[in-house]
Parts: sequence; C-alpha cells; structure tokens
Amino acid sequence: MGDQSTGEAAGGAPAEPSRALSIVAICGSLRRGSFNAALLRTALELAPADLEFDRYDGLRAIPPFDDDVRQQGLPDAVADLAARIDRTDGVLIATPEYNFGLPGVLKNALDWVSCAGESPYASPLRHKAVGMMGASAGLMGTVRAQQGLRALCHFTDSQPMLRPEVFVQKAWERFDGDGRLVDEPTRALVETFMTAFRDFVSWRLEVGPPPAAPVSFVASPAAS
Repeated sequence: MGDQSTGEAAGGAPAEPSRALSIVAICGSLRRGSFNAALLRTALELAPADLEFDRYDGLRAIPPFDDDVRQQGLPDAVADLAARIDRTDGVLIATPEYNFGLPGVLKNALDWVSCAGESPYASPLRHKAVGMMGASAGLMGTVRAQQGLRALCHFTDSQPMLRPEVFVQKAWERFDGDGRLVDEPTRALVETFMTAFRDFVSWRLEVGPPPAAPVSFVASPAAS
C-alpha cells in the first residue's frame, strides 16, 4: 500500500491519475483582500494540469446551522455546497485562524454539509480527500485552525492529507499589494503541496474507502 501522506504507489512512484481529478476549492475568509483567498488563488495557479477546480464562494449565503431547519429540508445554499462536494474527488480549503480556531462561517458550512446525507455517517464529506492550508499575520500561520479542521475531518470520516503542511506566517511580508504571493520559498512549498495533493487524491480513489466499522455511542442516562 502506498504512503497516505504523499500518495505514492507501491515501489515509491507517485500514482498517475487516469483522468482529470475534480476538486472543490473553498476559502474560509469573507474579507476583501483576504490573504487566504490570495493563497488559494496561487495554489490553483500552481496546481498540476490534471486537476480541475470548482471555486466555491458561497459561504455568505449559508445560514447559521439550525437542526429544526435541517429537519424541514436543507436550505438551497447548503444543498448546493453539499452537491458540489459530493460530485468531486476532493476538497481544498484555505483557512484563516480566528481566536485559535476555525472561522465561524467555514465551520458552520462544514457542520451543515456533515448533516447533508441520510445519516451523519453518510455525508458528502465521508471518505473525501481533504487538503488544507492557511495564511495569517501571526507567527503560527493557522496551525491551530488546521488542527481544528483535522478534528472535524476525524468526525466526518474525511481523509485529510498529512504532509506537506502549508502554514504561511507573517502573510503581509509574502504577498504584494495586489494579492500576489511573491515569496519564492512559499510559492515552491505551495507548488509541492499541490502536486502531493494530486497524488493523494489519486491514491485515495485507487485504494477506495476503508472497511466499514460499527459506530459506537456512549448511552446517556436518559437512554439507559
């Protein structure tokens, strides 16, 4: 079996996809001039030619999660995002970090999509390959936000790529006034990341989903 973090096939050679791979690309920031929007744009520019992107920019339209609303049917904006994730091979997310965590609009959208299937364990996110990166003005470069995203992927049974990791710190030093990533080492890292993500998505499709496992719940006092 290949290396999950790099998408390498047996023998060490990256598995070549037999077709173009489709990726939903999501920026977790709504800010005009967002560093993360610029980072995501750069990632798409530097990506291998056999990746096709659906750039999603509808976070503003997704209402706050409300299970009473969900039980009446998914809001149109949620159904749209869920369908776009469901029909693609992977998800690429560029996220800022707010108060040591994920932005509320991004977490809210993913919470909705996690409930878009027939059960919490049949959502469009289940077994989906996920790549993540982030930029911030601080020294940690969205480390904690990405940890939170990995924890979310754990519950949704998504498959986050482990390495390489992209934590862009002191973002104002690495982008110019037009939002172009001008720091060459960071550009090289993003290009390496995108090639690795292509290989990882291809590997995930080749290997297929892991065997189904029973879901265990701890009984509450009311249920005992």
